[in-house]
Amino acid sequence: MAAKKLRRAQLSQEMCERLSRYQITTCQDFLCLSLLELMKVTGQSYYEVQKLLCKVSRACAPKMQTAYEMKLRKSVNPSSAFLSTTLHSLDRVLHGGVPCGSLTEITSPPGCGKTQFCIMLSVLATLPVSMGGLDGAVIYIDTESAFSAERLIEIAANRFPTYYDSDEKLLCMTRSIHLYRELTCCSVLKRIMSLEEEIILKKVKLVIIDSVASVVRKEFDTKLQGNLAERSNFLNRGASVLKYLAEEFSIPVILTNQITTALSSGPGLRADLVSPDDDLSLSEGSSVSGKRDSGYVTAALGNTWSHSVNTRLILQYHDLPTRQLLVAKSPVAPFSTFFYTIEKSGLILQDLKDQTNLVWEGTNPALQPIRVRNTALKDTLHDAALPSTTGETSRNTSNL
Repeated sequence: MAAKKLRRAQLSQEMCERLSRYQITTCQDFLCLSLLELMKVTGQSYYEVQKLLCKVSRACAPKMQTAYEMKLRKSVNPSSAFLSTTLHSLDRVLHGGVPCGSLTEITSPPGCGKTQFCIMLSVLATLPVSMGGLDGAVIYIDTESAFSAERLIEIAANRFPTYYDSDEKLLCMTRSIHLYRELTCCSVLKRIMSLEEEIILKKVKLVIIDSVASVVRKEFDTKLQGNLAERSNFLNRGASVLKYLAEEFSIPVILTNQITTALSSGPGLRADLVSPDDDLSLSEGSSVSGKRDSGYVTAALGNTWSHSVNTRLILQYHDLPTRQLLVAKSPVAPFSTFFYTIEKSGLILQDLKDQTNLVWEGTNPALQPIRVRNTALKDTLHDAALPSTTGETSRNTSNL
């Protein structure tokens, strides 16, 4: 709440402009100054400055509400509580869809459809409320240069052919998606800090950052002294502001994450101290020391980050055409799994898939193993070989 802009703290326009000349733009900037400093920059008396302090403090203090009031607000206006994914089984488990007012993380190996999912959700957020959308604009912060306007139009046209029945409607939808390419941690944080005014001016109903891990892992080598603390500070600051924005405006904030390798043998090494280049090789069973079965793939950015997000969805490989979606962490949903394919219309659930091979390791979503392409391929080939192996065994037994 301290990140709230002073313009929204009911200060006069003249006072806000005066303070901005001293780089004082948020409630936190204002409240960190002493009374004497505030008297100097505002030009007000001691008594007037105390009144300003009370006004700013009240504006940024969290408002108390009862559980009944929360429940009533969501029941009166269900669209303010969730963004439907149109994946009906997933929406049912999540009690409506991606929750508004909190952070949702989507993590997966490369090629499982994180960006496809984000583009699909961008389309959904622009739909009218009557169709399950939020009837608003989207801010899409792209750190990997992966966003495709052509794919956005393709998903919209194929998923809602009746609604998007003309090029004019499709172009109108694309004007509601505001894309920013930010390739450094500094530019991402600066963009996050400026989102409050943009959300108000552009009537934004969804914020997406694809991905957080991309810029963090490029700039911070956690093997160097001090980098881990600096990285944690960046992630905590970003998550704090994003949580404030989600709660203040009751919008969903979606963040994508990458994978890393947690080492399960030898000395107790912290997850995400392995470079991205080593992730897949370690997940296949090799380690730095040459031993097998020493690591497994899991979500990047460490355990502290996993506590910053409220909901974690994991996309992973299952077999060659099919992938798997896991609800690994949610305040309202149990651990759940779904199978899906990626089509022209985006993600499509395959409800008839067998779920008997589901693996859940412990209760810590930060350490949930993730299946990568090579692992899924090996399992598929192994399963295909089982019938012939069984036949050989039967014949050998009969010969005995």
